[in-house]
Amino acid sequence: MRILFIRHGEPDYEHDTLTERGWREAELLSEQIESLSPGEIYVSPLGRARDTASCSLKKLGREEIILPWLEEFAARVDPNLSEEVRQAYATELKMVDGRYKPRIVWDILPSYWTEHAEYYHPEDWRNSEIVRCSDMVEQYDKVCAGLDALLAEHGYVREGRHYRVEKSSSDTITFFCHFGITAVMLSHLWSCSPFITLQHTVTAPTSVTEIFTEERQQGIADFRLTRLGDVFHLTSAGEKPSFHARFCERYENTEERH
Repeated sequence: MRILFIRHGEPDYEHDTLTERGWREAELLSEQIESLSPGEIYVSPLGRARDTASCSLKKLGREEIILPWLEEFAARVDPNLSEEVRQAYATELKMVDGRYKPRIVWDILPSYWTEHAEYYHPEDWRNSEIVRCSDMVEQYDKVCAGLDALLAEHGYVREGRHYRVEKSSSDTITFFCHFGITAVMLSHLWSCSPFITLQHTVTAPTSVTEIFTEERQQGIADFRLTRLGDVFHLTSAGEKPSFHARFCERYENTEERH
């Protein structure tokens, strides 16, 4: 079985759509979509993902199928609950009426999270200070349940940290979604902490990430990455990939996000 994760184009977050560049990226992707053999296509309910998918769906002559749990990973942490959490997001915090605004769980300062082993552990991350002050477990488990239900329909049933093959398949599933939710799904497929995939991977707008099952033991499937954040459709057309989701390569470069 094969899964493709396609990130939305460069976003216009204010209007939940795409920038002019994002629409150009989506069109370039659509020109290559048939070569990807996308199989079943599912779309996040958010506008930027739907707009990206619309170009490819039009080329394929298909209608969108929306999965509510594919929306961007929305877990939030409350910095008001813990001094340690405030340290973890020290440069990212904003205040309104004397209280810190809740913020999305990723974008943690590396000086904090890399020195706390629980964020690397496949189970202990659930009991970490950041997670304790957030709704991350609830949101994470909702996504994992949605993914597992879909995989079970294709014959792959979650059993412990692997998947039991009830009926082997060469099907392809394609998700038009977001970077954060992709990182969460990858962590579940690999049975590792989501902080690892959220912090140590990044995918450019309209990039393609591909993962296959391997059945080295009959009846036991593992998921293996073959490409991460591929932007062949952009570079082959002379389009420079967007910087969205990345932080500055060098701190001195003030033109890149800090």
